[in-house]
Amino acid sequence: MDYKQRVYRVVKKIPKGKVSTYGSISKYIKGVTPRMVGRALHTNPDPASIPCHRVVDRDGKVAEHFAFGGWREQRRRLINEGVGFIDPTHVDLGKHSWQSKK
Repeated sequence: MDYKQRVYRVVKKIPKGKVSTYGSISKYIKGVTPRMVGRALHTNPDPASIPCHRVVDRDGKVAEHFAFGGWREQRRRLINEGVGFIDPTHVDLGKHSWQSKK
């Protein structure tokens, strides 16, 4: 299984109303960096079942160039799932952070 498939497997576990970070996801996949996680999500083949909108940077910032409609669309999807923001582009990680369990 290539690294992208392993990234997608972890991202599918993130529940509605929660987010994870590129770095957090990379910690659970041997040999994968946060940048590789971002690359995999940018080429997500099935955004309907792989919720890449639930992944933000280490500061909680949404992706400026979110591949499926830009940062405003990522924000809209997260708000629709009940995720709170501390400003227009930063998720409240204190309330909505999710950590993968191996």
